[in-house]
Amino acid sequence: MPIDRRTFLSASAASAAWLGLPAPDPMAGAMAGAPAAARSQGTERKPLRILILGGTNLTGPHNVRYALERGHSVSIFTRGKTQPGLFQDAFQEVEHLIGDREDNLEALKGREWDAVIDASGRKESWTRATAELLKDAAKTYLYISSTGVYYPYLKAGLDESDPPALEDPSKGKNGSYAYGVMKARSENVAREAFGEDRAIVVRPGYIVGPLDRTHRGTYWPTRIRRGGDVVVPGAKADLVQQIDVRDLTEFMIRLLERGGGGTYNATGPGTPTSMAEFVYGVKGAFSSDVTWHWIDDQEFLSEHRLTFAIPWIMPEGDHLGSQRISVQKAREASLTFRPIAKTALDTLEWYDTLPMEKQNSPPMALSPDRETKILTAWKAR
Repeated sequence: MPIDRRTFLSASAASAAWLGLPAPDPMAGAMAGAPAAARSQGTERKPLRILILGGTNLTGPHNVRYALERGHSVSIFTRGKTQPGLFQDAFQEVEHLIGDREDNLEALKGREWDAVIDASGRKESWTRATAELLKDAAKTYLYISSTGVYYPYLKAGLDESDPPALEDPSKGKNGSYAYGVMKARSENVAREAFGEDRAIVVRPGYIVGPLDRTHRGTYWPTRIRRGGDVVVPGAKADLVQQIDVRDLTEFMIRLLERGGGGTYNATGPGTPTSMAEFVYGVKGAFSSDVTWHWIDDQEFLSEHRLTFAIPWIMPEGDHLGSQRISVQKAREASLTFRPIAKTALDTLEWYDTLPMEKQNSPPMALSPDRETKILTAWKAR
């Protein structure tokens, strides 16, 4: 049964982790420019030489920041066209290799690393080329996949034992099918090159937090901070899942430190979380005055084309189990989770640094005007 806001906030306040800030706070950047040796002081882990294919977009800067903090050395392979959106000081300690995964891997030849993170695997051919090239030059290959490999999500509790889709019956017409099949086939390519004992596959769900340029994770923090009449689609008990990019990337670095292979679903929060708990959790970060308007009529929502507001997605048809993915294996392997309010606060801290034109035109789930029209129609039905 979904809990109400008073009960949720009361229970959450009793926990030191609710709004307590994990130290040190990576958003503050206090350690980003410190020498790697200083950041790893007091640790006994073996330093790794890590190559990141990509490295300047969503997961890359967070992987760089955490790897350096833990005393590892980092090389990134990019086209040299995109500057990191965070931790620029840390990137001064990173080796920059320039090339193109489409047709120029020369900078990777004749080198050795302990581990590779494939953070830009958008084509099966890209993964095949780098995995084959590096299979004798690195001990471990970590491929960032997606829970999209399970599409269509026809049941709840999908876990790593469920086979991913390897064929696209839509022949490219259904983007969800095409993306999931590309990721699943790329996983297999990595395993074929490195073997089950040296290939790691991590399957995140919706990734949110600082540097989320899809803005899937910025809608609810910005909307709830604004206050007023807030439309919330779906039933209060509908389950939702997303993962803070920092929880994801820190988990990946720890997997590399542990060594070995394996496949892991990686989404959050750490326990089943309802949409009510989610929005109340975000609300706990702000002092804005909010009036909730729950719309749980699926026919009405479909009629008004409001079938998703990430992390919520209408739990029916091919998306029935999309927000009910099992992460038990990853939790047992050290995946941890920041509080919802912490992610919301840090997301807005980053979002507020964007140029105003980018703040005013992101692809949000609902514009203020559309939200008002839907609410008016809901009240008048």
